[in-house]
Amino acid sequence: MPSKFKVEVLTPEGELFNDEVEMVSTRTEVGSIGIRAKHTPLLGMLTPTELRLYKSDSEIVRYAQAEGYVQVSEDGVLLLVEEAHAVDDLDAGDLKEKLRRAEDRVAEAEEGSEALRRAEADKRRWAAFLTVAEGDTSQG
Repeated sequence: MPSKFKVEVLTPEGELFNDEVEMVSTRTEVGSIGIRAKHTPLLGMLTPTELRLYKSDSEIVRYAQAEGYVQVSEDGVLLLVEEAHAVDDLDAGDLKEKLRRAEDRVAEAEEGSEALRRAEADKRRWAAFLTVAEGDTSQG
């Protein structure tokens, strides 16, 4: 039986998940990552994707995860994310509208501006959340 380890997922609203799992699957700025027990310590920046928390082979807790950070230590894994939603709570229609508005803001923003940076980040987030909502579960 695979070893379990503690995982905490925190958002600005509070704790979203705190339990033991066999594996964490997410995406950092350098690519997809799978974390198991006794993983080498690391600190990484997270990008919007589907976060999968494997409690067992048959029980997987899934979230649409926004930007954030992951810290792996001997005590477990801590994910600090700007926003995360259970996959079942996602509304594809709402996400399409948010994505459209973000695309409009990207088109209107001044080159090199903070507004453009924020609009591009929102566009990445909503596009990733929409992919998760529509059931494309490939991490690659």
